[in-house]
Amino acid sequence: MLLAGCGDGADRPGSPFEPGADGTTMELDTSDDDFGDDDDDDTGGDDDDDDGPTTSPSDDTGDDDDDDDDATTGTTGVENDCPWAQVDVGAGTTLNVRPDPSTAGDPVGSLSHGTIVEVIGEAFGEDIDGNDLWYEIETPQVTGWISATFASCTTDEPPEINPNGWYLPLECGTTATVSQGNFGATSHSGTSAYAFDFAIPLGTPLLAMADGTVTQIYDETGPGDPCYNGGGMSCATEANYVVLLHADDTKSLYLHLQEVSVGVGDVVGIGEQVGLSGSTGWSTGRHAHVQRMENCAGYYCQSIDLAFNDVGGDGVPESGDTVTSGNCP
Repeated sequence: MLLAGCGDGADRPGSPFEPGADGTTMELDTSDDDFGDDDDDDTGGDDDDDDGPTTSPSDDTGDDDDDDDDATTGTTGVENDCPWAQVDVGAGTTLNVRPDPSTAGDPVGSLSHGTIVEVIGEAFGEDIDGNDLWYEIETPQVTGWISATFASCTTDEPPEINPNGWYLPLECGTTATVSQGNFGATSHSGTSAYAFDFAIPLGTPLLAMADGTVTQIYDETGPGDPCYNGGGMSCATEANYVVLLHADDTKSLYLHLQEVSVGVGDVVGIGEQVGLSGSTGWSTGRHAHVQRMENCAGYYCQSIDLAFNDVGGDGVPESGDTVTSGNCP
């Protein structure tokens, strides 16, 4: 899908990365025995092999019953004695969520390293590095299965979801015009439907809209590069950006940056600077493009609705509105 302009002109974020690049996909691509292809683990590639659970997933998979089945293979239900599971795949990497307890099916979502999720069932499935236990997990965005090889049972509950709410990505007291709001005629449709563009001077600090962890950045476009001050479609892959993952398993994107201020794995509090605004990439005018998104493998995911605590009414500013940030210490 081509994404048309933001702000005063056209922009399209594109992607400088191919699946499997560090910090940009849901796959962990290494070559040792512990993290091989999909024959051996759940963070590798999505090949179309026929490996799967040793019996059909239509059996009693994930049942929360208390039966006495003692099989060590297959998908017989096991007692669910794990309330939460914490993902452990390494900083900057995400874990595939599968439709059944195997690596055979295409992922239905992904979870970031360190994420704590509710376990609603357990089952024996495909053996991953000597461990055939799988957790059925549920979040507001995805329900599916993860291998216990890459997640540990915990009694720690996940942190409160964005306890401070969402605030404008501007310094406390900064006033700006929304050059394009949700469903804007210029470019905010489809993937970008719920995005916001702010007409602000170059080099304006952009702040985290909610607490989060940096999962992806691109900062290769600098002064002197042909796409540093904006350009056409050929600059689509040259926009500098920052992506944060939040406790509710959604992400936020800060696009067209002049400069990136954070690195992958950094934990960023609400109101902390993530970069400086610019006009990098496919863009014909200075502005900041931000959006709240689903958690997908790439850096530019389907945008979802976002209301700001520091905007009056329903919290959703429209094109042409003037807003003042309450993103204050």
